Amino acid sequence: MKYREVIIEQLKNQPYFTKQAVFQLAEGYSIKKSTISSYVVRSLACKDIIQLKRGVYVTTDFYTKNKMDASYIFYLANILRSPSYVSSWAALQYYDLATEAIYGVTSITQKVTRKYETKIGSFSYQSIQKELFSNFALVKGRFDFFIASPSKALFDLLYFRTKQFRGITFDMIDPMVEDLRIDIDEMDEKEKANFYLLVKTYLKHE
Repeated sequence: MKYREVIIEQLKNQPYFTKQAVFQLAEGYSIKKSTISSYVVRSLACKDIIQLKRGVYVTTDFYTKNKMDASYIFYLANILRSPSYVSSWAALQYYDLATEAIYGVTSITQKVTRKYETKIGSFSYQSIQKELFSNFALVKGRFDFFIASPSKALFDLLYFRTKQFRGITFDMIDPMVEDLRIDIDEMDEKEKANFYLLVKTYLKHE
C-alpha cells in the first residue's frame, strides 16, 4: 500500500481532519511537507477526500457512511465556523416546524458573515450582535452540535429576512410567519411565548 493510501486509511474514521493533522501524521513516515501537499491534491482529484473549506477535509468514505445523519451535518456546521449554532430554516426543519424541504444549513455567529459552498452542501453563517447570540443549546449524541431553540430559530429567520425587523411592527409578525408556511401552532406553548417575547423585547429596544 502506498503512503498516500496508508494516510487516508488512518483518517477514514475521523469526522473531519485538517491539513496540519495530515502533516503530523506523515511525520511518522518522514515524508516531506511538499510531498504531503501533493498527496492532498491527488486525494482530492481521486475523490478520496472532500474539502470542506481551506485546510479542512473529510474522507469520502466517512462522509458517505454518515451523510444521512442530520446531526453529522450540523456538527460540521459548528466546526466550519466557531462559535456558531444552527438556526433559521435548518433548525425549524429539525423541529418539524418547516413544511418545505430545506437545502443548506444556516448558522448564527458573532464573526463576520460567510458562506462555504462544498461538495456536501452549502453552509451559511449570519453575523449577529453579542446580545442576540443566545437561546441555543448543545444536543449530545454520536455527533454533538449547538442548535437554536425553536423560538430563537424562528426569531433569527425573521430577524435577517426583515433586515433586523426594519419597518416591522408587532401586529405584522403572525401574517409573516403564516406567509413563510411555518406551523407555529405545532410549537410548544412555552417556546411560542418565548418567540413573541423575543420579538417584543427587540422591537421595544429599537
